[in-house]
Amino acid sequence: MEKEKEILQIITNETIDASEKLNIVTPSIYASLFAKFAQQHNQPIENEHNLSYELLKDECATLTELQNQTSKSTNILSKNTNRAIDAIKEKNETLLQEVLKETESLRREINKLKESVYHDELTHTYNRKWLHDNYVKNSTYLNQNGILVLLDLNYFKIINDTYGHIIGDKVLIFIANRLKNIEHNIVRYGGDEFIILFPETITIENARKFLEKLRDDILSKKLKAHKEMFTLSFSFGITYFQENDNLSQVIDNADKNMYEDKIHIKKKITGI
Repeated sequence: MEKEKEILQIITNETIDASEKLNIVTPSIYASLFAKFAQQHNQPIENEHNLSYELLKDECATLTELQNQTSKSTNILSKNTNRAIDAIKEKNETLLQEVLKETESLRREINKLKESVYHDELTHTYNRKWLHDNYVKNSTYLNQNGILVLLDLNYFKIINDTYGHIIGDKVLIFIANRLKNIEHNIVRYGGDEFIILFPETITIENARKFLEKLRDDILSKKLKAHKEMFTLSFSFGITYFQENDNLSQVIDNADKNMYEDKIHIKKKITGI
């Protein structure tokens, strides 16, 4: 079940990416795209109704838990606010210290809640929800200036097909950890696609130099799977963005630049 869910997530992300480039998406078009990507992954989705039920049950359980935690935190915050007002009126230092202690504990709980909502479960990078909540306004337009990098692993399907999805997951964790060294915002955008968001104070040239250096460093290492060794590489595309730019268009621009980079890299690196 877990393996099916992981593959289904990858196929779903690929379907969403493809459908975002279309002006109109009907249920039949979406189904056709989904079937196409499922076939590319050699993954017929059997027992669709049972799988859908399990996925929906998991999502509902997660939403219910988030709702309960949010409600609990809200009640505690309201209670502490009233207690703090009373303590200030009464000049009760002991009560203020108690409220401070409970509020600090509540802040830790809220941070944990944000962690679960905004982070990718596998790589612990940010997820799409974080991207939209922090960089997008009105569901479409970016709210600031900066540089966006779209990064995609080369030959990732071959790695999955050759060594299995457990190794594939470890590869994703490995690349995510290396990307975190950039110390800028990292988003897992799709199956093996990541977005890196640089502030406008960074130039495209500097961002490119850093990523090329990182790519060369990763290529110089051999990764091990089932007593076999393989190499890992990635391609990337960079583009500027400005406030009020359309996020989908910015990502599409980066994707086109990445495609050119991928053609160039795959001439030099012909496999794993």
